[in-house]
Amino acid sequence: MQPTPLRRILLGLGVFLMICAIAIVAYIQMGWSVSDAIYMVVITIFGVGYGEVKPVDTPALRTLTIAIIVLGYGAAIYTVGGFIQFLVDGELQSLLRNRKMSQGIASLRGHTIVCGFGRMGVRVAEELQQLDQPFVVIDENSSRVEQAQRAGMLAMVGNATDEDTLLAAGINHARGLATLLPDDAANAFICVTARDLADTVEIVSRAENHSAQKKLIRCGANHVVMAATIGAMRATQLLVRPTASAVLESYGLSHGISEELSAIGLSLEELELSGSSPLVGKPLGDIQVRGNRGFLIVGVKRGDDPIQMNPSGSLILKAKDTVIVVGHQDDITALCLAHKVQRHEMLYRGVKV
Repeated sequence: MQPTPLRRILLGLGVFLMICAIAIVAYIQMGWSVSDAIYMVVITIFGVGYGEVKPVDTPALRTLTIAIIVLGYGAAIYTVGGFIQFLVDGELQSLLRNRKMSQGIASLRGHTIVCGFGRMGVRVAEELQQLDQPFVVIDENSSRVEQAQRAGMLAMVGNATDEDTLLAAGINHARGLATLLPDDAANAFICVTARDLADTVEIVSRAENHSAQKKLIRCGANHVVMAATIGAMRATQLLVRPTASAVLESYGLSHGISEELSAIGLSLEELELSGSSPLVGKPLGDIQVRGNRGFLIVGVKRGDDPIQMNPSGSLILKAKDTVIVVGHQDDITALCLAHKVQRHEMLYRGVKV
């Protein structure tokens, strides 16, 4: 394995200094003073061309001097070659960039630590970047770290299961940590380590298997997400409610918004007007329901036309129009019965909702 330019410089410099030290000792052993020996080694290796302080007239002295010239020049050329390669390969720029990166990470406060820059980690980092939230990426793969740095993100190479790595990422000052590795055991270890270092940090962990969810919670995670489950629910939403999904995508809210609405008792629904609906030919404002809490009309989709967002109450409805509403389940059911509109059914974990 070929040494890196920096290693080559350090190795060459070490050999060069060792040759100088051995040569000085050798000259002293042959009766020279310390100052004369140092002077002779310097003018020999650097080829200054000054005269010798003492005549080199014995076979031993000549052999020593020749060895100093050959070995000294060789070590010097090797070191200079490493320095040139260091500059050509951009190692100096990389060193300065890493220094700047380290200073940026050290100044973070209230940030998020993203462990793993794989497919899921990339998406999380991009979302945080778009929201202008401070964060730092940790990954063992240097090429992934370089990819994150090229995207303008703070990133560092390291093993997130190591306490020193998390401390270097500012775990003591972090607001949250997301461990997104495709290995449940590694995610669990990161949760334990992070919770031990910072008991107030909010930890979100990825899980590959349902059986790992409870274990990750016990290891210190506040929230556990199943990548496969999220993908499956998103695919179902696109299949069952494509119009509502298009509305959410237009506002950048397509990721899990239906589940968030459901958690607070609301539902995003597509209501299609049948030909026999009393609303056909009437303004949108005529839609009424005697519910306790009401609903919100988000948009109207007509044929292949673009979705009309925040439509006017004077919009005349036609058969096959799709009205997108947000409201409580009971109120939407009452709306469907009162105005003979068809509600698109959605399966959630095998149950119609």
